[in-house]
Amino acid sequence: MAALCAALLLLGTAIGVRAALPPMGLLPAAIADPDMARADYVEQCAGCHGVTGSVAPARLPELRGRVGWFLCTPEARAYLIRLPNVAHSRIKDNQQLADMMNFVVFGLGGASAPSGAAPFTADEVARERLHPLSTTALKAERARHVDAAIRQCKAPASLRLLYPGEKG
Repeated sequence: MAALCAALLLLGTAIGVRAALPPMGLLPAAIADPDMARADYVEQCAGCHGVTGSVAPARLPELRGRVGWFLCTPEARAYLIRLPNVAHSRIKDNQQLADMMNFVVFGLGGASAPSGAAPFTADEVARERLHPLSTTALKAERARHVDAAIRQCKAPASLRLLYPGEKG
């Protein structure tokens, strides 16, 4: 009986998580296993960034509807992969990590991803994760890429905030 209750609890949790995530139609066809990409995000990132990419008012960047802007310049693209928790991810397979990051930028980022932006590839992930941002002030680095996205790609100025509605 206890095993049955535990199984039902796990199933209910999985269904709740699946319902909270963006629809699969927003993801690029380049993702080899969309369900695995979602699961990897939940396991690797959701603890801090939230299952839906929104943890406001936490002092972390909100991903939902915003992170796609980082695809607008090659430097900002690289920044996403070079972030320490991405570059040093326990996901060692570069294609699997590319799939997870594509879930993040296209699924959670939604319409913020520039039209025609290319999905991350295994080769790109392999190249960029060799250069993790370990000696860089991440807050300043993020601000630099956000300013470039605002200038070059017409990203909203609110991207400077960690989350919409943040009070300075």
